[in-house]
Amino acid sequence: MLLAVEQRPKWDNKLQYLLSCVGFAVGLGNIWRFPYLCQTYGGGAFLIPYFIALAFEGIPLFHMELAIGQRLRKGSIGVWTTISPYLGGIGLGCFTVSSLIGIYYNTVLTWVLWYLLNSFQNPLPWSACPPDRNRTGFVEECQRSSSVSYFWYRQTLNVTADINDSGSIQWQLMVCLVASWAVVYLCIIRGIETTGKVRAHRPASVPPPSRCRGPSRLLSVFAPRILQNPRVWLDAATQIFFSLSLAFGGHIAFSSYNPPRNNCKKDAVTIALVNSMTSLYAAIIVFSVLGFKAANDHGRCLDRNILHLINAFDFPDQSISRDDYAAVLAHLNVTQPERVAGLGLESCRLEDFLDKSASGTGLAFIVFTEAILHMPGAPGWAVLFFGMLFTLGLSSMFGNMEAVITPLLDMGVMPRWVPKEVLTGDCFLASIHFTLHSGNYWLEVFDRYAASLNLALGPGVRARASCLCGRFCDDVAWMTGRRPSLYWRVTWKVVSPLLLLTIFVAYIALLAREPPSYRAWNPQYVGPLGGDPGALGPTLGLAWPFPSLLVRHRRKKKDALQDMHLKPQDSGAC
Repeated sequence: MLLAVEQRPKWDNKLQYLLSCVGFAVGLGNIWRFPYLCQTYGGGAFLIPYFIALAFEGIPLFHMELAIGQRLRKGSIGVWTTISPYLGGIGLGCFTVSSLIGIYYNTVLTWVLWYLLNSFQNPLPWSACPPDRNRTGFVEECQRSSSVSYFWYRQTLNVTADINDSGSIQWQLMVCLVASWAVVYLCIIRGIETTGKVRAHRPASVPPPSRCRGPSRLLSVFAPRILQNPRVWLDAATQIFFSLSLAFGGHIAFSSYNPPRNNCKKDAVTIALVNSMTSLYAAIIVFSVLGFKAANDHGRCLDRNILHLINAFDFPDQSISRDDYAAVLAHLNVTQPERVAGLGLESCRLEDFLDKSASGTGLAFIVFTEAILHMPGAPGWAVLFFGMLFTLGLSSMFGNMEAVITPLLDMGVMPRWVPKEVLTGDCFLASIHFTLHSGNYWLEVFDRYAASLNLALGPGVRARASCLCGRFCDDVAWMTGRRPSLYWRVTWKVVSPLLLLTIFVAYIALLAREPPSYRAWNPQYVGPLGGDPGALGPTLGLAWPFPSLLVRHRRKKKDALQDMHLKPQDSGAC
């Protein structure tokens, strides 16, 4: 046992560890999920439940993950098995969730890489609709939607009508998928010796135009009406859970390479606050870009209405400016209301354009790409934006892969002499399914339902932590030199377990009330998850050689411990 501990790799310095944890925690969700929740729930009003959840759920659970990983110096499965043989399932759940997320998360990086490569063009390929076959006009499907949506849904994904129609492999995405997994492999080839060199990246700053209203949208508070909605509190607590990458096992793996007497409490508070501040900074930037886009959309809407008025009432060209439009329209509504009503003018309220929200891939690949088109030097901004997304997602991939590799190495399931090409190759084969025409639908299913499995691990983790709080506090005091204060003891034993149990029950209730569904290219179509049950078979078959190996390994370990007349928990440090 001592020999295994001595041979365990370690970080070169504290900064590598902190930046790796920050890079794992700060991911794509900070860019396209947190701003969406802020806009949906009244800007600054959402920050109240967000910071309450951070204080009483996020930081305590994050501190606990760093502490147990540092004290026991094992991966997620080994940590929970050491604490109690009956908790091995929690570690296996962390391993399972990280494996699933690692498979589909790199597909998002594939799409980002595809857009990044296409950004080195002027004009950008999504700036205009492509010509039709006769070159006498533009593609009808593109004209019915927009050039940005057409490039995303048709030229990039080439999506099918529903999930049952798998289609064929998109070879341009397949090449980008190979490149993405190759980059991941090169960065994890030597474990933390290479992943530790990665620095946490920050979103590229977009100068907010004068009419963007980005910070003002974030700081606008509509309490207490918004705070009376229980869904606001549920989404805030869930956002904290996913934003800090809790119950994934990555932070446990990272902290296991720390010195035993490192101050993990200070690390937990620092990383959690940096993660939240990054989310706030990203929200300001996103609101700035959304405000810039809303101002442009509002101006074009006014121009279309002005053109209708000029043609209908024979006004001279350019006789009506955007600033004069409201006064002219009000005068015409008084003098000739029938003619104005017959024009079918659009409603051009700036607030309506500002209230339009988007999240996920819709924000990155549709809203942002359209906003970039209206910026001076659009290709340069596109390169910066998608380069930032790629590096941001790549640092999160390192944590996911470490959460998978560390338990396999610690338990001897995958010997250290086995090249990591085996693991990355298996993950690559499992993710090929997402390069099909229906791959976007499968990824949305994975993202909505598979990634939420770690919510089921929270109540079990907290229940066990509350039972072992006294012994756990002794270990924290040994590592940090100070016994945990009343705040930590109360949150570990009472507050956090109740919060997590409430989130879990609410999540199950939402799943029971709303049937599983996914969004399709046709906005009128919502398909249930009733596709071919065998369609995902190859993916799951390739993705799951590990649980069976882990089960067999646990049986061998239990038999060996029985032969040595030892109890499983005797090998732990607690």
